[in-house]
Amino acid sequence: MTQTLYLTRNGLLEPLGQSQVIPYLRGLSKDYKITLITYEKAADWQDDAAVARVRRDCEAHGITWLPQVFRPHPKVIAPAMSMIRMIWLVHREVRRRGITLIHARSYIPAAVALAVHRMTGVPFIFDMRALWPEELITARRLKRGTWMHRSITAAERACLKHAVGIVSLTEAAVGHLREMFPDELHGKEITIIPTCADLGRFRPAIAVPAEPVHGCIGTLLSGWFKIDWLRAWIETVAAHDPAARFEILTRDDPQTVRSNLDPDQQLGDKLTISSRKPSEMPEAIRQHTASIMFYSGGETSELGRSPTRMAEVLGSGIPVVANRGVGDVAKIVEEHRVGVLVDDMSKPSIEKAFAELCTLQEDPQLSDRCRATAKQVFSLELGTVSYSELYRKSVATPTPATSLAD
Repeated sequence: MTQTLYLTRNGLLEPLGQSQVIPYLRGLSKDYKITLITYEKAADWQDDAAVARVRRDCEAHGITWLPQVFRPHPKVIAPAMSMIRMIWLVHREVRRRGITLIHARSYIPAAVALAVHRMTGVPFIFDMRALWPEELITARRLKRGTWMHRSITAAERACLKHAVGIVSLTEAAVGHLREMFPDELHGKEITIIPTCADLGRFRPAIAVPAEPVHGCIGTLLSGWFKIDWLRAWIETVAAHDPAARFEILTRDDPQTVRSNLDPDQQLGDKLTISSRKPSEMPEAIRQHTASIMFYSGGETSELGRSPTRMAEVLGSGIPVVANRGVGDVAKIVEEHRVGVLVDDMSKPSIEKAFAELCTLQEDPQLSDRCRATAKQVFSLELGTVSYSELYRKSVATPTPATSLAD
C-alpha cells in the first residue's frame, strides 16, 4: 500500500479531531497506509479511557498514530520551536517509512510539509481549512501589513505554489484565492471539500422534542463568534415564546458564557450551558429544534469558513439560524430552504427571522429536506471519495524539485 503521512496541529482526542480527522482517515485507510501525527492538549491526554479508545480505533484501521504534546507556552517562541521539531519529526518519518505523500491540515503543517518537500522531494497536499491570515486579522491577533503578516502571506503563497493538491472548504474562498494568487494558482485545480459529517451517527430524532429548544454548539469566546447576536436572539425568542429553552454545548467556561448571554439573570434554568463528549453529541443535537450559528460574517476571513456543526445539525434534520457572509452558508440555506438568515442584530431583523423560522417549522418536509441537504453537500462518504481521488492524482503527479530559494 502507498505510504502517506497526515499532519495536523489539532488533537485526535479533541472534538474536532474526532469529527474532522479520524472519520476521513478510516475511509482512506482502505487504500493507503497512513502515519498520523497529531498534537494533543494536556487536559485531553489525562483521559486514559479516551486515549485507549482512540488507539484501538487507529490500530483497527492500520493507522500508525504518533501523538505529540501540544505546547502553547512560552507564547513568543513556542510556535517556532514547535515548527522546528515538527520538521525534524516529519522528515524522520518520511525517511523511515518511505512516505510518498504528505497531507498537511492547515497552514503551519503545510509550511512544515513544504520544508520537508524541499529536502526530500515528497509532494504534499495543502488542506487549507480556512483563510488563516485573514482569520488572525479578524480576531485582532494580527495586523495587516506588519512583518508577521507579510511573512505568513509569503508562506501561504509558497505553499499554494508548490502543493501538488489544494483543498478549500468553500467555493467562496476559491474565488478570493485566485484573485490574490493568480500566478501561483494558474492552471491549478482546487478541490472543494466542506466540513463533512458521519451521517450514520447524526440522524433525525424519532420523536420531535415537546418544547422548542434553540441550541448553539461550539466555542462562543474565540473572537470569531457573534455572541452579542446570540444574546439578542435569545432575548427576542424568550419574549415571544415563554416555552422556549436554550442549550449551549461548548467547552468554554460556563460562567463566562452565561454572563454574556444572560447578564441580568432572567433566564434561570431555561438556559443551560454544558460540554459533551464527542460520542454524546449526536443524541444531544437531536434534542434541539433549531441550531444557531452566528459568525463574523462580512470579513474576508469568513469566506473560507464551513461551520463543522452545520453538517451535523442538518444531518439530524434540524434547521439552522445563521448570518450572511460566512463561506457558502447563506447559499446553502437559501437554495435548499433549510433555515433562516438574520441580517443584523436589530430587534426588527431578529423578530423577522424568528417569524420566518416559525413558519418554516410548520413545513412537514423540513426535517427530510435538512437531511437530504446534508447527504448532498456534507456526506462523509462523498468527502472521503474526494480525498481518495485527490490522493490518487497527487501520488501519480510528478513533482519537480524545489530549491530552497523558491
